[in-house]
Amino acid sequence: MLSIVEILKVVFLGIVEGVTEWLPISSTGHMLLVDEFIQIQASKEFKEMFFVVIQLGAILAVILLFWKKMWPFQMKDKSKPVCVKETFSLWFKVVVACIPGAIVTLLFDDYITAHFETPYVIAGALIFYGIVFIIVERWNKTRTPKVEKLEDITYKTAFLIGLFQVLSIVPGTSRSGSTIIGALLIGVSRVAAAEFTFFLAVPVMFGYSLLKVIKMSVAITSSELVILIVGCAVAFAVSLVVIKFLMSYIKKHDFQVFGVYRIILGIAVIAYFALAA
Repeated sequence: MLSIVEILKVVFLGIVEGVTEWLPISSTGHMLLVDEFIQIQASKEFKEMFFVVIQLGAILAVILLFWKKMWPFQMKDKSKPVCVKETFSLWFKVVVACIPGAIVTLLFDDYITAHFETPYVIAGALIFYGIVFIIVERWNKTRTPKVEKLEDITYKTAFLIGLFQVLSIVPGTSRSGSTIIGALLIGVSRVAAAEFTFFLAVPVMFGYSLLKVIKMSVAITSSELVILIVGCAVAFAVSLVVIKFLMSYIKKHDFQVFGVYRIILGIAVIAYFALAA
């Protein structure tokens, strides 16, 4: 049985996941950094898998909130479902965007996990992409988006966004951050970029979670199963709130504040581990 303290640790990790998964500040980076201070009592192999699988809770929140946009069959009357071609087309574009990341993950995931999941790499990525966010957003103020709506994203644009998503394989980069930066650079509006990121997250996270489960060489204990369930449930609930906040926020604001946050956090992490060494 898990102790109350252990359950509270998992709840906190679920909150961190739910908040950071959708904001462009790197959920994996935050989870790995939090684990340096608040360690759950589980094997290293399980925690590696947990930090990925807990994202499924966040994904379920996206599916719930965007179900009408994501589900390609709509009921125009009670007897006949209607296939929405635009939605099918959008999912094919998501598949195209997934290809670069899937290839890179299959080839380099083990190497990245073994060599790049360190506080200094995470801090460096936080700072670097924080600076990039500020530069891109300031430059973007002088431009008019070429793609205003989610439906207007082409296959070429989707593939280019997928290339930018490859950057997120390095901890501290942020999957949503890399796709949003890429989308902004190639002329996609902030709202369309965020929505496409939500669509893209569904197959990416399901696929990556499945990969981690397959690679896991140990059986999950009952306590570890409770950790997974609690973590995913909390991440789901928090994600519902955060996604609604983000979609409201970006209609009036840009992402520079997240860039500043990333830089401050990265500097703090470097300072802490330098002093602790």
